[in-house]
Amino acid sequence: MLKRVLKPLVFAVIATGVASSADNSFIGKWKLNPSLSRMPDEMKVDSKGRNTYTFDFGGGVGENIVVDGTDQPGRGGTTLSVKPEASDTWIVARKKDGKLLLRATWKLSNDGSTLTDYYRQFESDGSTTSMDYVYQRQGGGSGFAADWQSIKETMNSPFVLEVKAYESDGLTFIDPLLHDTKNVKLDGKDYPVEGSRRSSSVRRVNEHTLEMTEKNSGNVILTREIKLSPDGKLTMTVTPPGQSKPNVMVFERE
Repeated sequence: MLKRVLKPLVFAVIATGVASSADNSFIGKWKLNPSLSRMPDEMKVDSKGRNTYTFDFGGGVGENIVVDGTDQPGRGGTTLSVKPEASDTWIVARKKDGKLLLRATWKLSNDGSTLTDYYRQFESDGSTTSMDYVYQRQGGGSGFAADWQSIKETMNSPFVLEVKAYESDGLTFIDPLLHDTKNVKLDGKDYPVEGSRRSSSVRRVNEHTLEMTEKNSGNVILTREIKLSPDGKLTMTVTPPGQSKPNVMVFERE
């Protein structure tokens, strides 16, 4: 998910829907409105001495990295490197099989109270997803070592979710960030996500609200609420694992 390969699946939160003729209002192309959306993020950087730090980008799983710019073993078969470009600037990069997945430029404010993260994720189709985060230091620590919580997130790239009819009583959700397709029905059963070990199930809460549960290898990884408002906006709310604040993503019909 974007900010959690450093932060896997910040945008894997996007796909659910309804079925039947009464639910046609969910079908179409939905464009994210960044000004109405919040995608808070948390990360922890802990100094271990000798230029070594533990990076926790979510889920309580730390990666021990020497800050010298070299590729070192990371989570999920990736490598992680952190390069000190200046006293107030680090370059963070993650690769898999030698391919660059993401690159982030971290800059500390003069007083060290905030950190700006210029985050770029490189997609398999050659495109780039761009986000800028501003984090605020929580508690103690010095330099880059801190418990960082975002106070502002800016999506620079356009993001359009497409919802189509699936058979006679379901919907198809096409996620442009994960490059996957979800075919679901409203029967509460798990449906496999094409090309992955994940599955999704959907239940109706009320006429305008749905709840989707996503699993990986049978284990629940995300639950999200989806609401269609009277003014025609589609709002998805999800709390990613390891975070205390939910993502609230507001879409408008394209």
